[in-house]
Amino acid sequence: MEIKLKANNVSSLTKVLSVAMQNQFAVGSFTPRASRMIAPILRAAQEKNSAVIVQTSEREQERYGINLAEFSQEFYRVIQDENITIPAVLHLDHTKDFNVIAEAIEVGFTSVMIDASEQPFEKNMEITNSVVEYAHSKGVTVEAELGKIGTTDFIETDVDEELFTEPEEAKRFVEETGVDALAVSVGTSHGVYSVKEPKIDIERLKEIRALTSVPLVLHGGSGTPLEQIKKAIQIPNGGISKVNIATDLEHMMIKILNRENYVTEKEWAELPTETLTLVQKAVQNVVEDKIENFLISKNSAAYFV
Repeated sequence: MEIKLKANNVSSLTKVLSVAMQNQFAVGSFTPRASRMIAPILRAAQEKNSAVIVQTSEREQERYGINLAEFSQEFYRVIQDENITIPAVLHLDHTKDFNVIAEAIEVGFTSVMIDASEQPFEKNMEITNSVVEYAHSKGVTVEAELGKIGTTDFIETDVDEELFTEPEEAKRFVEETGVDALAVSVGTSHGVYSVKEPKIDIERLKEIRALTSVPLVLHGGSGTPLEQIKKAIQIPNGGISKVNIATDLEHMMIKILNRENYVTEKEWAELPTETLTLVQKAVQNVVEDKIENFLISKNSAAYFV
């Protein structure tokens, strides 16, 4: 697949997140859960002049019928055809299979996440090391996870088990794996908070930051109270620099379509153009709101000039 990258536009995770750390904002890592929803995410970021990350995961390929090559092609098509100039990253979220990671890198993803967090600490480091070595040889950055982040929807992970990240372990993990970003478990969960109220452990986050140098990632951003997110982002020397947001977008899509369940790639292709446009505009509005009022990243593209 031929990809023409725009200089200083489509970039690595490290380049985008290091700027976020320095300037105390977070970059939204938005999961469209359909290739046709990539465009509204990028349009929203362009409108708000904000850096942005577009992502999909291994399990989403199975659930929604997402093809990595087609997902990547759509990302680069929108970047080129709609003259998207803000810093953008194409990221592979939660993935356990090395072959899927290799495929993503082959088709143009600029960042990947190896999730071996269910493994014992030493095994997690071993697996992460192998991915870091491979990805770095291809010029691609790597996110990993330490601790276990709970779930309510089982899209990103198999079990609803939460194990907070230990600061001392985070220090050793980062130093010995060479990972570029670290997803930490500090009180949020994937999916919808129907019963459990999220509460970010800010003190634990401060301890992790004091012992590590890489950007920190918060999974389970949808539904987390605004004041908690802002505290986590604005920790001195850089708190959370990447926030994953998926459920809020999908709920808006389902609401507009008056559906009770998720929509597959095949189903999106069969929708009338007017309906698709209506959903895309709604998703764009959600992303714009998150950028301005949740992530503190409006006009962050100015930092990259």
